[in-house]
Amino acid sequence: MPVNLHSPADDEGDEARIEVIPLIDIMFFLLAAFMLVSLSMTHMKRVPLDLPEASTAVADTSEPPYQIAIDANGVTTWEGAVVTLSEITARLRAAGADAATRVMISADENARHKQVLGVLNAVRAAGVSRIQFETED
Repeated sequence: MPVNLHSPADDEGDEARIEVIPLIDIMFFLLAAFMLVSLSMTHMKRVPLDLPEASTAVADTSEPPYQIAIDANGVTTWEGAVVTLSEITARLRAAGADAATRVMISADENARHKQVLGVLNAVRAAGVSRIQFETED
């Protein structure tokens, strides 16, 4: 005689149920994935540079509000967009930069001295006097 695993009481309460525990697991996985992707994209706007080394450099952990990069070919970029020296001065003035504003200049170790000084002069022309140069330890 076959065993009846289905009881008559089960026929009355057949309702669809949504299991919450697997949904919570999926949401935690998506949250972790989005956090990892967003953390990996924080330095995506930066131009890859071979920075020169400085043995007497002082580490500054605070991030300056403005970062300007000069690559080995002399191309000057601001947040990933190519800019001219006059655009650097205009952007800083438009942002209300003053003597207390900090600007970091990141120049490739093979960049020409003339281009680095041009950027330095453009930043100073906007009234900024707190200028940092990025180096490797």
